Amino acid sequence: MRHLLQRHPLPMRTSFAHSLVLTYALPPELLTPLVPPGLALDTYRDADGTEHGFVAAAVVDTRALRPSFLPAALGRDFILTGYRIFTRFSTPGGRTMRGLRILRSDTDHRMMVHGGNLFSRYNYRLARIGTRTVGRTLEFKVVSADGIADLHVRADLADIPAPLPDGSPFASAKDARRYAGPLPYTFEYEPQTRTVIVVKATRTQWDPVPVAVDVPTLTFFDHGPFAGTKPVLANAFHVGNLDYGWERGCRRALDGGAL
Repeated sequence: MRHLLQRHPLPMRTSFAHSLVLTYALPPELLTPLVPPGLALDTYRDADGTEHGFVAAAVVDTRALRPSFLPAALGRDFILTGYRIFTRFSTPGGRTMRGLRILRSDTDHRMMVHGGNLFSRYNYRLARIGTRTVGRTLEFKVVSADGIADLHVRADLADIPAPLPDGSPFASAKDARRYAGPLPYTFEYEPQTRTVIVVKATRTQWDPVPVAVDVPTLTFFDHGPFAGTKPVLANAFHVGNLDYGWERGCRRALDGGAL
């Protein structure tokens, strides 16, 4: 039964050469229908009292990605992209876990498409992805097979930390880091058993730096439920040269109780 394999059964290790995350603010009423049972939309209320939900577009240049029990020499290099909704998951003890629900992922290698979709519900698709660094400018270009997840972004790594983007709903960089900074959990809903798979990330020396970005192309918000919307860039950050990993998935009941 495939869903038993898709519970993220293998702990993974890698190193990030670069991780660039763009966080966009959207109306909560648009995002709530995309949140599965057991989870709640994570929101932020700005100074005017307006509530915002968030979707992150992330591009990660991974090195030596492999199951954690294998040496780095047996790992493979991949570039991964992902679109994720910011969500919350509450436990019976009153703890709130903040994390991400994956909408779509793309990668530059067929091995990752097959392996990623076999052992997770991250919805990987094959894309042509290029990256380069010119001076202190980091650039990614993603050409998706269906055109729905094309992305072209340039990040200025010289003038850091950058101020918040114009129009950001966040009151300060501190608020942006708290709400839109890297979150430790990823949540997947398993409809066959009506449970939630929780995957916890592990990292070292995690210090995301706000960066200014130029985004000539981002087609994800032109399609499906996002068509006709006007997402607002709320924050962009970069991290690089660090070890990263994911623990095995942990299955929980919809009320947050461990199984």
